[in-house]
Amino acid sequence: MELTTVWFLVIAFFWIGYFVLEGFDFGVGMLVRVLGRDEPERRAAITTIGPVWDGNEVWLIVAGATTFAAFPEWYASLFSGFYLPLFAIVVSLILRGVAIEYRGKRDDLLWRGRMDTLITVGSLVPALLWGITFANLVRGVPLDASHEFVGSLGSLLNPFALLGGVTLTALFVAHGAIFLALKTTGELRERANRLASVCGLAAGVLAVGFLTWAHGQRGDLWSTVLAVGAAGALVAGLVANRMRREGWAFVGTTVAIGLAVASLFVAMFPAVMPSSLDPAWSLNTVNAASSPYSLKVLTVIAAISTPLVLLYQGWTYWVFRKRVTVAVS
Repeated sequence: MELTTVWFLVIAFFWIGYFVLEGFDFGVGMLVRVLGRDEPERRAAITTIGPVWDGNEVWLIVAGATTFAAFPEWYASLFSGFYLPLFAIVVSLILRGVAIEYRGKRDDLLWRGRMDTLITVGSLVPALLWGITFANLVRGVPLDASHEFVGSLGSLLNPFALLGGVTLTALFVAHGAIFLALKTTGELRERANRLASVCGLAAGVLAVGFLTWAHGQRGDLWSTVLAVGAAGALVAGLVANRMRREGWAFVGTTVAIGLAVASLFVAMFPAVMPSSLDPAWSLNTVNAASSPYSLKVLTVIAAISTPLVLLYQGWTYWVFRKRVTVAVS
C-alpha cells in the first residue's frame, strides 16, 4: 500500500475518532438546557463530560495537523475555501471551552445560565458546520486549475450540505442523550433515555436520506456496505436503549457514527477535494501529498505516538467510568 493511501486512512481514523468522541459531548452540550430542569441537573450533565471534553478535542488538533503535514495542498485549499465556516467553528469551540471551565467560578444562577447558553451554542454550531463541510467535500466544490477555491459562502450552503449538517447534528444529539442516560441516575437518566429514542429515530431517517443521496453521487460498493452497517448499528443501539441497556446503546451509536463517517471517506477516495468545475482540477491523494521522505518520517512518528495517546485516553475513560448523581443543593 502506498504511503499516500496509508496517510489518507490515518487521517480518516482521526476524523472518525473525533466525531465519535466529540459527538457525544456536543450532544450533551446541546441538551444541557433541554434535559437539565434545574441547576443541580445541569451541573450533573456537564460533569459527565467534564473530565473528557478537552481530550476529545485533541483528536481535531491531530486530524488538522496530520492533514497539514501529509497533504498540504488539501489543507491549504480546505482552510482557505472554508475559511468562514472553520473560523466560526474555532470561535464556537473557544467559547464553549471557556463556558465549561468558568461556569462554576461564580455562585450565581444568572451567570451559570449564560454559560449554559454558550455551551449549547458552542456545541450546536460546530456540529452543524462540520456536517456542512464534509458534505461539500463529498459533493465537490468549485476549484480552479490551480486548486484554489473560487466559490462563495453561498455555494457551500447548498441543499445537500445543509442536509448533511442537520443529519450530523441529529446524530450527535441522539449520541449525547444515550451518553447521558449511561452516565447519570434518577429522573435525568429517565428523561435522557426517552429523548434518545425520539432523537435516534429522527436521526436515523435523516441519515438514511443523506447517505442515500451521498452514495448516489460518489458511492461505490464498499461505501454502501459501510453505510448499511451504520444504519444497522443505529437501529441496534435504539433497540438496546429501549431495553434500558445504555452501554450497548452507546456502542450502537458509536459504531453508527464511525461507519457513517468511514463510508464518506471511502466515497471520497482518492479525490480528497473534488472540483465541481472540472474533474481534472480535483485534489487527490497524489497531487495533494507531501514528499515521500516526509511521509516516511511522519509514519515513524505516528507509529510511536498514536498507541501512547490511545492508551492514555482509554485510561482516562476507565478512571471516570462511574455514573454521576444529581447533587441536591
